[in-house]
Order: sequence, then structure tokens, then C-alpha cells
Amino acid sequence: MSAINAILQILFVSIIIFFISGRLIGSNVNLFRRVLSVIISVSFTTFVFWYTYIRENPKYEDGVVSVATLLWIGSMLLISMLIYLFFELFDPIALDESAGRYAEKKTIFRKVINYWRYQKRLRTVVKAAVTNGITRTVKYARNRDTDKQLAIALRATLEESGGIFIKFGQVLSTRKELFSPVFTEELKKLQQKVSPMTYDEVTAILKENYSRDVDEIFSFFEEKPLAAASIGQVHRAVLRDTHEEVVVKLLRPQVKTIMREDLGILLEFADWITAKSQWAESMGFKALAEGFANSMKEETDFSIEARNMIQIRNILKNSKLNVKIPRVYEQYSNENILVMEYVKGVSIAELDKIEDQYYIDRSELARKLICSYLEQALVSGIFHADPHPGNIAVNPETGELILMDFGAVCRLSGQQLEGLKLFFIGIQQSDPSILYDAISLLIKNKDEIDRQELEQAIGQILLKISFVNKVPTDETIYSIFTVIREAGLQFYSQVSLALRVIVTLDGTLNMIDSNINIFEEAREFTNDYMKASIRKPFKEPVETMEKLQEELALLIPNLRKIPRRFDQLVRKIEDGKVTLHHDIFSDKTNAKFVTQLFSKFVLLMVGITFGIISTALLAISQFIETVYAIYLNTAAYLGLFLCSILLVRLSIQAIRDMKKRD
Repeated sequence: MSAINAILQILFVSIIIFFISGRLIGSNVNLFRRVLSVIISVSFTTFVFWYTYIRENPKYEDGVVSVATLLWIGSMLLISMLIYLFFELFDPIALDESAGRYAEKKTIFRKVINYWRYQKRLRTVVKAAVTNGITRTVKYARNRDTDKQLAIALRATLEESGGIFIKFGQVLSTRKELFSPVFTEELKKLQQKVSPMTYDEVTAILKENYSRDVDEIFSFFEEKPLAAASIGQVHRAVLRDTHEEVVVKLLRPQVKTIMREDLGILLEFADWITAKSQWAESMGFKALAEGFANSMKEETDFSIEARNMIQIRNILKNSKLNVKIPRVYEQYSNENILVMEYVKGVSIAELDKIEDQYYIDRSELARKLICSYLEQALVSGIFHADPHPGNIAVNPETGELILMDFGAVCRLSGQQLEGLKLFFIGIQQSDPSILYDAISLLIKNKDEIDRQELEQAIGQILLKISFVNKVPTDETIYSIFTVIREAGLQFYSQVSLALRVIVTLDGTLNMIDSNINIFEEAREFTNDYMKASIRKPFKEPVETMEKLQEELALLIPNLRKIPRRFDQLVRKIEDGKVTLHHDIFSDKTNAKFVTQLFSKFVLLMVGITFGIISTALLAISQFIETVYAIYLNTAAYLGLFLCSILLVRLSIQAIRDMKKRD
């Protein structure tokens, strides 16, 4: 056999293996991995076949297809599928955008490097956790002493891991509705030192994001930043066209890459600590990490923040409250740069420094802030979600309240909005039944509620805060979260965010005026709003009539169809055609899931059966000394081959399904 003929035969066999393996692996096959799998498999098996068989059998050049040849071809097919399975396993589950994660197409070599870096970083984080004693304390977090030890271990681990882990710890320190004061006080110690970007780096970002020269947009750009954080940096500037003073917020370069890498590690860490501890599982530690990942994705896209600012600004446009939302210059803004109106103001945290120079009515300012939030939350259902003192300022000359940093915004649906109103009223009136009705609108798994048990637990919480001058907001909400968690219930994610906002807002209000009661203000606001809603038709008859006409225009066509539809329904009932049928297969998604699961189970059983029968045939053939032993061995090896093919095929599909779910 000439060398050229041998190469052509190997090439022909490789093409066959390529198509057959593709069919067996299934749909959604990565072409590059498939070709690479076949090349590695053919190269390896051909060398082994030549070294172990052809070299010792010169007569093979006659071209006779022997059992060894079939074994060689079968080995090619099986090994190519095993290599493809290895590639599927080796490819880490990337973060996609729909889940708050990120994904991008890379070469196999870049993936190998990234995977190695990923695993190295993950090992560093886990090693820090083990070294700091999380594995020792997390299993026994049941009382104040072990909580303190765990809090110290968690803070040390996050601090040692650095980067996004420190920011995650800082966010957890604000979750007073979930964590006890032991945790929040310990996590507040986390500090992230961030050096400001140089002016050269700033100008490079501006040039990269603008199609024209920076001097054509800004007549002045201050080199020294107003503020610098881990995500962005803020500078003052003046627009050349309109001569308006603006604030330019710049996203740090490479921040998205760092987020992408570290958020994946954080989620792995959350999975690990949740698997280690019932405490972490009941606390929803994994959900906290996932929520943080989602929020970080929004914070690293300034176009989302711009949209949030425009939305809240429009909501408060007709408000009688003197609250300022800076204007966004959309023509100069994108996902990496946010240009907004410069507003003069002093942070709430620095009010004491200006009181000698300006008179500020703290009680009025606090009432204005809470009413602004209630107007956003209870009327529109959309509100600023990070009301810490650094994001709220006041113009000391006009008394105008200023809201800043709209990277996080909470949005509540109609049912959740109604539940939040009842939540405020129930706490203010110390009524367990009202609070129960509120919670039933705010949780996901309401069918699992034991009303009597939950009302009794809520009643105990309300008794603790009854007959006091001021309701302790953070303690109350923390107690309610604890009751919900222990009952196996779960708030909607946006509701959890809203309750966290209440706690943060209460802390900011106390910094302004320690006598204000957020629940009392909410009750009064709700009462005033309801009264205004009742009076509105009489005060605005023309607008009310136009609204009624619009509603009737939509309603009348449907009303005209009711008699005909009712007649059709009666006829179907008389003919016995109306039946009520509902089972797991009535939903297409459920039916598809069960069908796929059953088909995979059947294939698994077939593969295992082939394996068991083949192994039995091999064992039997050892005791047979006649020529029939050859046939038994052939059938046994063929069965083992089919078993391997089926199990590899199922393994690849299982990995794909897991990636889709995540």
C-alpha cells in the first residue's frame, strides 16, 4: 500500500468519523471542537494501530478489512466523542447577559488560559475562606458567639480576596433587613482603596467614545476629579455649544473584564458556601450573590443609569415637592460616559458643616425626602434604590433637595405596590391581619402560607414595637425577614430591594432628623393620596370625562361580544363539548420537559443494559473453549462499544442542559 493511498484512506475514514460523530453528539455542535476532536482521535488511533498491528503484519498491505481495522475505526469514533465531551467539560459556564452574566466568543487557546486563570483565582478565594475559618464556623452559626466568629471570618475572606468581593461585602453591610447587627457592623470595616485615573487615561476614554475631538464638545474639562470610585470617576466640565456646567461620569477601563472574571468566581464561592451551610442556604446567600451580579451589570452600563434618571425625573416633573433630578445630556452619553447637569448642593452627611452659615429646617427637609420617596414608590412604583447620605444633597441657598446616582432603581408591579402600601399601614396600626395581607402580596410561594402560624409570628413582632414613641425600622424589617425565611417563604427580588431601601432611607432620615417616623409619614401620605384621588374627579371634571370616554371606547367592543360568546358557551355545554382537563402535560413546557427526561432515561437504561449484557457475555466466554467463544467476544465488545457511545452522548447533552439552565 503506497503512502498516498494510506493518506487518502485515512482522510476518507476521518470524514466518515466527522459526520457520524456529529450525528451521535447531537445538535448545537461547535464545529471547531468537532474538527479538533476528530483530528486528535484519528492521529492517536492511527499511530497506535500502526505501532501495534500494521508494523508487525506486513500482509496488511493487501487491503483486507480485518477485525483490527473495524476496531481501529470504532476506536476513532469513540475517542473523538470522548474528546468532544472533554471540551464540553473544559469549557466553563460563561456568564450571559440575560442572567446578569457575561459571555463572549474566544478561541480554544484563550479559553484554556482563561480557565486556568479562573481556577487559580477560585482556589485563592476558597483557600482564603478555609484559612480564615469559614468552614469551621459556617456549620455552627446558631448564636451570637458563632455569628461573631463567622462575621469576622467572612469579612477577612472578602477583604483578602479583594476586588469585587470587597464591594460585595460593602453591599451586604447595608442589608440590615437580612443580617444581624453583628454581621453588618463587621462588614462595615471593609474599605476599598481606589486610586483616581490619571488625566491621560481620562482623555483616552473620551477620545475612544466620541467620534469628534473632545475640545469640540467641552470648552473646559477639570483635570482633578470630583470623586473616584471602583467603577467610575466624576469630573466637572463646560459644554462648548451651550456653555452649561455639567458633570461627566466615566467608566473605568477594563472594569467590565474584571467584573466578568470576578463575578463568576463570586457565584462559585456563593455555591460553595451555600452547600457547606444550612445557615447560608436559609439566608439566601446564593441569591444575594446573583442579585449583586445583576446590579453590577447595570452599574457598569451608564446608558441604564441615564434611562433611570430620565424616568424618575419625568415621574417627579409635576410634583409639588422641591426635589431636583439632574438633567441627562443624552447626545453626549453612552454606556461608558454619562453627562449630566451640574447641580450645586451639599451632601446630607455634611449638613453640620454649613449650619453656621445657612439655616436649614431639618424637620421639613426630612419630611420632603420621605414624601418624595413615597410619591415615587407608592404612586408610580418606580423609585431611587440607593438613598444613602452620599447620594442625597441639598442646595443650602434654596432648600432644594437633590437625588443623585441612579445606578440602582426599584420597580414594583401593581400587586407588589398594593402590598407595600398595606405593609406600611399594618406596621403603623400594629394590625397582624393587615400585615399578613401585605405579605401575601409580596411573596412568591403564597400557596405555602400557614395563615394562623404566620399571623401569630407577625403578632409577636408587632407586640415588641407597640407603645413606643418610634418604630425601630431596621429591627422590625429584620424580624419580618427572619419570620418569612424560617417559614420557608421568599419575597420577590424587587420587594426585597424595596424593603432594603426602607431601612437605608430610615438611616438617612435619622441623620437629618432623629424624630421622624417613616411609618407614620407613610400612613399620612397614603391617606392624603386616597383623599386626593376621591376629590380628583370633582376638581378635574374635563380630564375625568376624557378618561372615562377612553375607557368606554376600549370596553364597548368587548361588551358587544358577550351575548354571542355566552350563547356559544351554552351550546357547547348542551352538546357535551365542554370538558375540564388539566395535568402536567397540559402545559407545553412541562410536557416537553417530561418527554425529554423520559427519553434520556430510556437511553440511559438501554446503555446500562448493553453494558451489563456485554460484561456477562465476556464472563461466559471465558469458560467456553469452542469456536463459539469468538462470536460471544465479538458480540460483547460490540455491546460495550454501543454502551459507551450512548453514555457519552447522554453526558454531552446533560452538560449542555446544565449550561442552559444556569
